[in-house]
Amino acid sequence: MGNRRFSPETIGGVLERGICYLSLLLLALVPVAEVFARQFKTGIPSASPIMTHLLLVAGFLAAMIATKEGEHLSVAIVQYIPGERVKRNLAAVTSLVSVFVSVILVWSSLSFIRICLSGQLIGFIPDRIFALVMPVGFAVMTFRFVRLSPLRGPARLLLAASILLGTLCSLPAIAKLIWEFDSPDPIFNAILVLGDIAAFIKIPGIILLCLSALAGSPIFTIISGIAFLIIQSSGGEPEAVTIEIYTALTESDIIAIPLFTLTGFFLSESKAGERLVHTFRSLFNWIPGGMIIATMILCAFFTSFTGASGVTILALGGILYTILKDKLKYPEGFTVGLLTSAGGIGLLFPPSLPIILVGAATYTNIIHVFLGAIIPGSILVLAMIVFGIIASVKTRIPLEPFSIRRAGSGLRGSAFEILLPFLLIGGYFSGVLSLVEIGAVAVVYVFVVEVLIHRDIPLRDLPRVFSKAVPIIGGVLAILAMAKALSYAIVDTQLPDNLARWLQSAVQSKYVFLLLLNLILLVVGCLMDIFSAILVVLPLISPLGQAYGIDPVHLGIIFIINLEVGFLTPPVGLNLFLASYRFKKPFIEICRYVWPFLLIQFTVVLLVTYVPWFSTFLVRFF
Repeated sequence: MGNRRFSPETIGGVLERGICYLSLLLLALVPVAEVFARQFKTGIPSASPIMTHLLLVAGFLAAMIATKEGEHLSVAIVQYIPGERVKRNLAAVTSLVSVFVSVILVWSSLSFIRICLSGQLIGFIPDRIFALVMPVGFAVMTFRFVRLSPLRGPARLLLAASILLGTLCSLPAIAKLIWEFDSPDPIFNAILVLGDIAAFIKIPGIILLCLSALAGSPIFTIISGIAFLIIQSSGGEPEAVTIEIYTALTESDIIAIPLFTLTGFFLSESKAGERLVHTFRSLFNWIPGGMIIATMILCAFFTSFTGASGVTILALGGILYTILKDKLKYPEGFTVGLLTSAGGIGLLFPPSLPIILVGAATYTNIIHVFLGAIIPGSILVLAMIVFGIIASVKTRIPLEPFSIRRAGSGLRGSAFEILLPFLLIGGYFSGVLSLVEIGAVAVVYVFVVEVLIHRDIPLRDLPRVFSKAVPIIGGVLAILAMAKALSYAIVDTQLPDNLARWLQSAVQSKYVFLLLLNLILLVVGCLMDIFSAILVVLPLISPLGQAYGIDPVHLGIIFIINLEVGFLTPPVGLNLFLASYRFKKPFIEICRYVWPFLLIQFTVVLLVTYVPWFSTFLVRFF
């Protein structure tokens, strides 16, 4: 057997993934250790700043990996355009835009480290050492955008031109790296000239960036590009963008995002879904529509942990389809429509990542948003269950006799998974554990259950679980960081306040505004993933909600439930395409099967929108 040779790229890739996985592992272990230490009236020195800076490292390494695998979140309307040549040309344009923006981010990150960080010790490591992951990460992403570009031959010179243009646009940041701060003339002149240019091209530049987003550019590059344009056109410093990126990725609550994502993938990669399906089938299949009840509960459970409805469809779709269609003889159209529409039904239940992001984006107490989502989420689940029971009665689905022995066996087999949400919700709402500690406990708990107790995931397969979770973590954190920079830039221009005043003069009725908001958010839900929509669109909508006297918790719930339904809305709802792939059915058929469930969910959207009591009632008791 020949010796295996490792190229520098292979060694670099292994090191990159190793550090990323180790950082994520420490993000889970340190809070759990802190919980135990607290029982002995002690703690881990510098635990909080260490964890936040580990998040910075893990976030950038995950974003680098997402770039390498081409899995950054994007709108990608281009996929619906016929003609491979057109798609290839648009992909070339998006690569040029991505390279251009990434180069600017490299230089502004270097300038940020020199100017804004003092070398404060995080544990025993200076903060500047941690922050080096920013320029290094952006440089690696630039290199990978170049490698992934479809441009070939002499056309690759365009990529070199894009790098050069990005460098020229970074002259204010470069000047600060070259000249001392007591010689500000070159810096001032560079800022002045580029500020004038940015002001001149701001509107066409933003339009071109938005078109590039529709063509498939990673959302994070478009957001950061727009933020740079807005800030520099108003005479601001380019480091303002990287300051916000650093701040976003060193906030403690954001650590919960990668932790809950890991939890969801441990569950989806194990046989937890199969155990839960059999358990709930034994518990409910003796009543009409019992398996529909089980399906709704299971889908809500999985989606609440992964935060991604597509994962639920892919993880549970096969086994639930077999039981509903083949064993219980539900009509195929009903089965496919039900499973497709149930994919996002858990986004309104804790510990849903979209709820966490809504709280972070609107500076609203996350516990309040969790509480506000419970009743609307329950109404949505109940409406789907009622429809399913009616269909079951009409179709005369055969019932199975209840067996205490079978139910007991199922409960014993899935007891650990059933216990998980109760432990987390109890620990969080009782105030015993913080949001981050809940996320860390969830990761350790599912690791012990799925790897050590059930042994569904061998230890050698742990990298596979991490490798599936990391691109999503990287994509979400990249957008979150850039969205914070864009929010800063937009708020600085007073655009949200001006928009609120204009809309109030054009639309006096609060109820007309809510209807327009529903329609807009359904379109947004079709075109954007839920994480991008929350972080980019919600900060613009929040001032409008305040202007019309809408409670911020109620507004957040309206936002999430609309996006949830947007996943099912033709012609570009994401879950429609995932269901077409999973169930091997034509897209048009999927749309036809989903239609009655879409009407039910849209009715619930209107109910939740116009009856704020559902979203605010439980918050009053906290």
